[in-house]
Amino acid sequence: MAFELPPLPYDYDALEPVISKETMTFHHDKHHAAYTNKLNEAVAADTSLQGKSIEDILANISSAPAAVRNNGGGFWNHDFFWKIMTKPGTTQPSGKLAQAIEAFGGLDKLKDEFNTKGAGQFGSGWAWVIADAEGKLKVTSTPNQDNPLMDVVADKGTPILGNDVWEHAYYLTYMNDRPGYLNAWWDVVNWDEAGRRYEAAVA
Repeated sequence: MAFELPPLPYDYDALEPVISKETMTFHHDKHHAAYTNKLNEAVAADTSLQGKSIEDILANISSAPAAVRNNGGGFWNHDFFWKIMTKPGTTQPSGKLAQAIEAFGGLDKLKDEFNTKGAGQFGSGWAWVIADAEGKLKVTSTPNQDNPLMDVVADKGTPILGNDVWEHAYYLTYMNDRPGYLNAWWDVVNWDEAGRRYEAAVA
């Protein structure tokens, strides 16, 4: 069964002014669609991967071809990315996730470390907040379309938040100001979704 491009969970202009309608349109309809199509091509060429979930594929990505790693990561990362955002300023950390953030050192510390990781990621990649097996939060980053679910990354864990720092994610609005994009992005974080993912991770 082929992987399908998931629709955005909101309108293309829902994240404005933080992320523009134009950016969301080509990011989803062109970039995410391309990762989906190329993932399907790569999986179709490897019978050992057929019928597996994307999470199962990523968990054993070290044994898969580079095309599966790159496009499988791009497929999963973007699906996660759309869902972890929402209309600006509509949610706040709560429940168990809020407690975990306090144990981390507070929201300001989490944002600072995340923004630093994202701004410092050389070239293209992602910044992440992940939960380890004990439920502790950690900030990390990965190059290209790698993510913390992959068996090849140094810092493995369950993604709770993730931000795309490839230039196509922000360049139309922020040009080369990646730190400005990272700072603004917090206003569209879907803390309700992040909280659900954290609670599932520690259940």
